[in-house]
Amino acid sequence: MNYTVVAGDTLSGIAVKNGTTVTAIKNANNLTSDMIYIGQVLKVPTNVVVHTVASGETLYGIAKRYNTTVANIKTTNNLTSDILSIGQTLKIQV
Repeated sequence: MNYTVVAGDTLSGIAVKNGTTVTAIKNANNLTSDMIYIGQVLKVPTNVVVHTVASGETLYGIAKRYNTTVANIKTTNNLTSDILSIGQTLKIQV
C-alpha cells in the first residue's frame, strides 16, 4: 500500500500504524536513512493474515505461531488487554 507522509510522521510511527517495521519500509523504498519529508509517498509493505481465535489460544501462542510479537498483534488490532474471545478475528502482520 502507499502512504503519504504528513507533518509529524516518523518511519517508526508509520511502521507501528501499519503493523510493519522500519526496516521493511526502508527496504521497500530503497531508503538509506530515516529521513522522510512531508508529501513523500512511501510503499508500506503489509502482508496480513486473518486469524480466528480458537478455544485455549493466547496472544503469546498466536504470536509465536506467526513469528511476531504480542505487542505487534495488539497494536495492529487496537487491543488494550490480553483477553481474547473464541471466534474473534485478528489481523496478523507476517
